[in-house]
Amino acid sequence: MGNSIGRQVVFVSTFTDGVLDPSQPMLGPLSDGGYIVAQTAPGCWGPMITPSIKGGHEVTQPVEVQGAEVGDAVLVQIESIKVTSLATASGVDQPVEGRFQKDPYVAPLCPECGTLNPETEVKGIGPGSIRCAKCGAEAIPFLMVNGYTIVFSPDFEVGVTLQEKGAVELAQNAEKAIFKPEKSKQTPVLILAPHDLVGVVARTRPFLGQLGTVPSIPFPDSHNAGDFGTFLVGAPHKYGLEEAQLESRTDGHMDIPWVGEGAMVICPVKVPGAGIYLGDLHALQGDGEIAGHTCDVSGIITLRVKVLKGLKTPGPILIPKIEDLPFLAKPLSQREKAHAQELAKSWGFDQIEESLPLSFVGTGGNLNEATENGLRRASAFLKMSVEEIKNRVTLTGAIRIGRLPGVVTVTFRVPTKKLAELNLLGVVEEQYQE
Repeated sequence: MGNSIGRQVVFVSTFTDGVLDPSQPMLGPLSDGGYIVAQTAPGCWGPMITPSIKGGHEVTQPVEVQGAEVGDAVLVQIESIKVTSLATASGVDQPVEGRFQKDPYVAPLCPECGTLNPETEVKGIGPGSIRCAKCGAEAIPFLMVNGYTIVFSPDFEVGVTLQEKGAVELAQNAEKAIFKPEKSKQTPVLILAPHDLVGVVARTRPFLGQLGTVPSIPFPDSHNAGDFGTFLVGAPHKYGLEEAQLESRTDGHMDIPWVGEGAMVICPVKVPGAGIYLGDLHALQGDGEIAGHTCDVSGIITLRVKVLKGLKTPGPILIPKIEDLPFLAKPLSQREKAHAQELAKSWGFDQIEESLPLSFVGTGGNLNEATENGLRRASAFLKMSVEEIKNRVTLTGAIRIGRLPGVVTVTFRVPTKKLAELNLLGVVEEQYQE
């Protein structure tokens, strides 16, 4: 970083090795108000069966944003998402004892030669096909205990899970079918050819499982959240940390299904230049990601980025599309406002509160902790008591699960007067203009 001239567009086709490290170089710099166009690789299963990737995912190399300083925020608008994979595979995981050092996402090791994060090679298809390049032993730290291969329609409206023959056919041409980016090092999950579910039809709803800024200390990418981050506390590997250091996270690993095309995300800045990264594109996901994993795909993403000077936020804040808001949180219509105004007048007062929705991300070791975290973040950001936030959520919003075990959104309508004080009113009005 330095005094380089900012670029209006930064193209991204390179990836981290699975670790978000503030000491590593960033791309850019990107001008304030500029665009990021990124080719993303699948998250979760591909990196999970590639032990040399150290963080459990494979996210893009971070981009420096000109003018973004610690204590600011950056507004990231998801302009477009184009899924490029023809198919993918997923399922419920089971860690394999003896093939990792406490954490199978971060510290896989070969059970025969003991190499940590070993390089691997593929010989055939199926779970036994991925082997340590040094000694030849089976080396993947996870097995898929119930899985499926899913192929998508040309218009990407639906997907259908395949029988064994179809799964094997895709496995034999896995890199092309997954549309693996040129600089991605993961082994495509299609190699496993799972086929426990056959003929299941799923609707698609693409969104980014990872979108955020670089933490202030090195974090394995999949652990940049309050739930997965707890696995790092006291860990014996090089990314182990103390509990207090979890506050260095930026919660970029959200897995929240409404972080899709048209949504906005306000991200905290914890290192100079922010370091915007993305990845773990999902074709679809039911709230909670109850299987632990979903349909990870490749894609081409366009983001627009603006610096919000002095807007210190303890965690991500979402401004979802109106159709993705909880029923009670949706902006009031003119008819509803007029009806409420008449009701207020009938009871002897003239003023009703003008409000618009915000959605605060909360994370923690479990859903209760995540909810408390989200409530505290909203309280600190808006300078309202937690008790007032609880009432507002009950009356005008909802708590929704992004991911088990501990990612939620605390969504409610915020007084427009408060949004104006924070210089956010124009941003939120732009999203919800009638």
